[in-house]
Amino acid sequence: MTSNLYRDLGATPEPLGVPDRALAIGAHPDDIEFGCGGTLAGWAAAGCDVTMVIVTDGSKGSWDAATDPAELARLRSAEQEAAATTLGAARVVRLDYVDGELEYSMELRRRIAEQIRLAKPDVLFSHDPWQRYQVHPDHRATGLGAVDGMVAARDPLFFPEISVAAHRPTTMLLWSADAPDHWQDITGSIDMKIAALLCHSSQGETTMGNAHDGGEARAAFEKRIRDWAARNGAAAGIDFAEAFKRLTP
Repeated sequence: MTSNLYRDLGATPEPLGVPDRALAIGAHPDDIEFGCGGTLAGWAAAGCDVTMVIVTDGSKGSWDAATDPAELARLRSAEQEAAATTLGAARVVRLDYVDGELEYSMELRRRIAEQIRLAKPDVLFSHDPWQRYQVHPDHRATGLGAVDGMVAARDPLFFPEISVAAHRPTTMLLWSADAPDHWQDITGSIDMKIAALLCHSSQGETTMGNAHDGGEARAAFEKRIRDWAARNGAAAGIDFAEAFKRLTP
């Protein structure tokens, strides 16, 4: 099977309006918020139906060796629900693979394809699996599973045992891309992105500079997110933006 190369010749993607449905696939609780939370919040406020798929249980997201992984997984699940509510997402789906032990497999590809067929997104988000020097194996496996799952979801001869019709998103956006070529304006939703990230208080020490402590630490974290979004936006003449590699499925 080959791609439809003719369709791609000379094609210039149309600017993205607010889609009817969007699906974001992240390796861990909080990955989606970092990668595309501002875009999802803005779209949800404009009426887009947003689904968030979390691939692992987040049970290793602590630097404290005394942490109970099962309790951490329960806490992170609750944090993800709160973050999704903050963003305006309609639903959260958890695949519950063990954090840190995710491997690319046909099972992962099939389960992601099934979620794409169920959600029927116009726009699909995930990690860029080709990001150079991405050290976290879950991020690499999730991104590859999302890209390959998208191919399987769109073509009906893949996984005929899935009792849902094939679905082809119009656009796939990959965050953390080394060579982004698409920017989404989050100037009106960056506050919601930050608020959603702060719902993940269990990650305050590991990824948020102790923002959960409040005060100067929280202010520094918020500034870091705004500075990052401003740097992204500068490439496209936007005050605050999220940057992506854009693919046409």
